[in-house]
Amino acid sequence: MANIAVLGAQWGDEGKGKIVDLYGERADLIVRYQGGNNAGHTLVVGGEKTVLHLIPSGVLHPGKTCVIASGVVLDPEVFLREVEALTARGLISESRGTRVWVSERTQVIMPYHKLIDRLREESGGKAKIGTTVRGIGPCYEDKVARRGVMVGDLMDSDLLRDKIEAAIREKNAVLAALYNHEPLVVEELHAWALEMGKKLKPMVRDTRVLIQEAIAAGNTILFEGAQGTLLDVEHGTYPFVTSSNTITGGIFTGCGIGPKSLDRIIGISKAYTTRVGGGPFPTELDNDLGEWIRKQGQEFGATTGRPRRCGWLDLVALKYAVEVNGLTGIALMKADVLSGLEELKVCVAYEVDGARRNTIPSNIRELERVKPVYESLKGWKTLPDRPKTFGEMPDAFRAYVGYIERTLGIPVVTISTGPGREQTLNR
Repeated sequence: MANIAVLGAQWGDEGKGKIVDLYGERADLIVRYQGGNNAGHTLVVGGEKTVLHLIPSGVLHPGKTCVIASGVVLDPEVFLREVEALTARGLISESRGTRVWVSERTQVIMPYHKLIDRLREESGGKAKIGTTVRGIGPCYEDKVARRGVMVGDLMDSDLLRDKIEAAIREKNAVLAALYNHEPLVVEELHAWALEMGKKLKPMVRDTRVLIQEAIAAGNTILFEGAQGTLLDVEHGTYPFVTSSNTITGGIFTGCGIGPKSLDRIIGISKAYTTRVGGGPFPTELDNDLGEWIRKQGQEFGATTGRPRRCGWLDLVALKYAVEVNGLTGIALMKADVLSGLEELKVCVAYEVDGARRNTIPSNIRELERVKPVYESLKGWKTLPDRPKTFGEMPDAFRAYVGYIERTLGIPVVTISTGPGREQTLNR
């Protein structure tokens, strides 16, 4: 298997965890390259449900090396709980040959990041972004402002103290002036961070070197993204986005490798569209049908439990994802959810102030005024639970897939008809 990137082609929550799990069986190294524990990948194996927030989904396969690269922001407490739970289940062990490594350059989500994130959202009013209040954004802010704490810093007491003192000098002023909050205490934060460093130390290394060595050795690498293309901080529906580069380009900056390292780039898309949190959503079905899709698809966030907004498949947005990521194929998830509908709609263009557009407006006000232009397609009654060939799928479903492929100009390479590993058709 060639080196493969798996990333979200919509607003996140597309079902990346299942595809990473499936591809991970044949990979030597599975790398998470951006985001934090604001993402949740849900997997169902042998009827057992596993939700992972930081550790790559490939950890469910024995003998794998899982990497959290420098583009990620790490909540040490969440990560250590995840390691503890997976170790207790025997999924991380020397005998199994499964290891988890964290980059020494990975930024640390400090307690003050989560505090500021929460206070901002609580006082945001109309300006609320709808973050998960996990401290992701404030951590990335400190990274870019060059006052962040890296995982490697947690093992250097003096450097760590200097960094914390510099960071909270400004934060205490903001907390007092904007939120009437008591000041943060350097000693408490320093002690907490040192303790995290002791626990993390056995799993910390220069992961850039590890990945480069794997490439040189001809090992197979699977790069696992979090969130989705339309949440990219630069190319998403700004400002209703996450704080990292969720697109293919984030792999190169987040891991320290070059573009030639990738052979295939698979975009994950549901057979419809969902979105969590605030922001424009052109094909949203804010009605009984949207609620029906939510219930059929169990559309509730793996990290927060929030109900997802549901709507028809947006091929304008999906075509945009193909272009900005250089996608070579689509994995179509939750195809079974739409079973039973007599008619399906797909958005093929936008209309903004009477003018037809074939791409996403950069201006958020224009995007809010978008009216989707739909094409109608025939629905199907049911899909095979464990399909063996594409030919055994209903004619209407095959026509639906064909329409998607013609519009996007790339193939649908994987189809998921349920949460289990076996409920998957690879073409």
